[in-house]
Amino acid sequence: MANLVKVGRADGRTETRGRKDDAQPATAAPTIPQRNYLERGLGQPGGKLPLFDENGSSFNQRTIRACIENGWAEPWFANPQIPDWQVCKLTELGIAVLAGDAAETKPGPSEP
Repeated sequence: MANLVKVGRADGRTETRGRKDDAQPATAAPTIPQRNYLERGLGQPGGKLPLFDENGSSFNQRTIRACIENGWAEPWFANPQIPDWQVCKLTELGIAVLAGDAAETKPGPSEP
């Protein structure tokens, strides 16, 4: 069973939010594109996530939705000028997942 909710948007349309049963579980590690997106918010005030990557291309909406569905990012505010652009910020879970990824990839202390 899916836990989906219809939410009204500033532009008058509705969108469905929530977690689908076939989505990655929240304990899963983010994919490389998801991690690239999430890491861009680490140094930003309030954990604001960018609309565009380092090359000026917009991030894939599926990547953004997957990060929201997994609880790693959350919508911050509606963009009244361009309603299709989802402005998000990192959640505490997103920061923790990134910190866990970093801890897993760092070599441990050397054994004597």
